[in-house]
Amino acid sequence: MTSFRPSGERELVEIIAAATAREEPLEIAAGGSKRGLGRPMQTPHVLDVSAFSGIRRYEPEELVLTAGAATPLGEIEAALDGAGQMLAFEPPDWRALLGTSDRVPTLGGAIACNLAGPRRLKYGAARDHFLGFRAVSGRGEAFKAGGKVVKNVTGYDLCKLLAGSYGTLAILTEVTVKTLPRAEEMRSIAISGLDDATAQRAMAAALNSPHELSGAAHLPAGIGNNAQPLTLLRLEGPGPSVEARAAALKSELAAFGAIEDQRGEAATRLWRELRNLSPFATLAEHAVWRLSVPPTSGPAVAAQVARGLDSRHFFDWGGGLVWLAVKGAADGGAGAIRDAVAAQGGGHATLIRAPDALRNAVAVFEPQTPTLAALTARVKESFDPRRILNRGRMYPNL
Repeated sequence: MTSFRPSGERELVEIIAAATAREEPLEIAAGGSKRGLGRPMQTPHVLDVSAFSGIRRYEPEELVLTAGAATPLGEIEAALDGAGQMLAFEPPDWRALLGTSDRVPTLGGAIACNLAGPRRLKYGAARDHFLGFRAVSGRGEAFKAGGKVVKNVTGYDLCKLLAGSYGTLAILTEVTVKTLPRAEEMRSIAISGLDDATAQRAMAAALNSPHELSGAAHLPAGIGNNAQPLTLLRLEGPGPSVEARAAALKSELAAFGAIEDQRGEAATRLWRELRNLSPFATLAEHAVWRLSVPPTSGPAVAAQVARGLDSRHFFDWGGGLVWLAVKGAADGGAGAIRDAVAAQGGGHATLIRAPDALRNAVAVFEPQTPTLAALTARVKESFDPRRILNRGRMYPNL
């Protein structure tokens, strides 16, 4: 396998043009921490774009940062922390889960996979903070889109299109994102002992209150280090505001059971572990699934799956995100999981971690309807007609 490492955009264009002429697909890699996501690829070449790194412009007063797509997230977060700011979509670090602890998560990787942590329910996904970019398409053409403000779209919103495309449409070389002030204080409200359905009702009550939660998750007993089920509600903001909102929320949720405050490093660590899927990182023999469903359907989906499979689960985003770890199923649980999602109100299921053979055998991403599959193929044709970029990573032959 040949590896190419362009040092600049012109060289990258030349490499893509040559690969297109030979119709030889390329696997796109930068930090390498997410190479286990999606379908396994068999490509003759790897395109290492790690040279497109470094913060180009950071204007804290404008809440805008521009950096090379391969800039390590650690470098981005350190710069933001120094200015009291953050990436509000809370990009997760799945290296322990995916077995890539020696690799480096990058800003472009988080955008290309549209990853977001527990704060998504308040601040949105990565794509909602993606303002602009420079990129090279599979045609070998350099182009740019977006700008430095949110309301800059005329015509197609290419930022929304490339976020979540897993490098199959274009290679990001530069990314501009929106930043936000970091919260002055964070506090968790924890309720112990609730079953899944009751926990979902408690999370819904909290999220429908005026108290502006930035996280709502539920861990059944045995997930992580907790011996009892634990429902977590996160509040962030100025200190007096957090204090007042926490007191009101505890009063409103008192009927659900005993409530306690969690503060400081212990609370921060727990939300970080949820963001990074730490409860499932050590379950090496389990396939790990990510289910996006209506929040009220989460407990029923998990229960239906558990009746037929050896599975563990926990909930994020108020129940709308169900994390499943499945052991022993020949198909990784794909059939039973997708049947449960369809039976309980719809949604989609993505296989996040499994051996290559399993990720090759089952649909990693939710199977598309014929109409949507045709649209996906036309979009791919527009950006990458020879299917050079990350061919097959999302769907066979695309």
